Amino acid sequence: MSKGTVNKVIIVGRMGKDPEMQLLPTGTSIAKFSVATNHSQKDSSGNWVEQTEWHNVVCFGKQADFAGDYLKKGQLVYLEGRIQTRSWDDQEGKKHYRTEIIINNLTSLGSKQEGPAPADSDHEETAENPPRQVKDAPADNGATSDDLPF
Repeated sequence: MSKGTVNKVIIVGRMGKDPEMQLLPTGTSIAKFSVATNHSQKDSSGNWVEQTEWHNVVCFGKQADFAGDYLKKGQLVYLEGRIQTRSWDDQEGKKHYRTEIIINNLTSLGSKQEGPAPADSDHEETAENPPRQVKDAPADNGATSDDLPF
């Protein structure tokens, strides 16, 4: 970590879609998905207005495998990671930017919309069967920017 700087994100939100899985040439798994968070505030008329913010999420290795196996659209998840913005030029030479959260801690907090577990879920969370969690992947996940397929 650089002295005097911190790049840490903590998100509790709902999965916007099932994870999209990829495999790097090195054999490292990648999962990409979106997570929605909400913020409510009163407008000038005193009415409550809810705003949804969408976050692009990427995880590697064990976290990616966990996401692919157990996370589904609508589930509540706890994420810790760092913000990273990447850029690329399209075929017409136009520059594009994408800001993502690169995950190092991922926890499922419950099933879809606090209802019963989805029918295709292999893991029902109860007091005897707590949420699965993957923590603190090694800082070097074996992937370099040259390995990324995007």
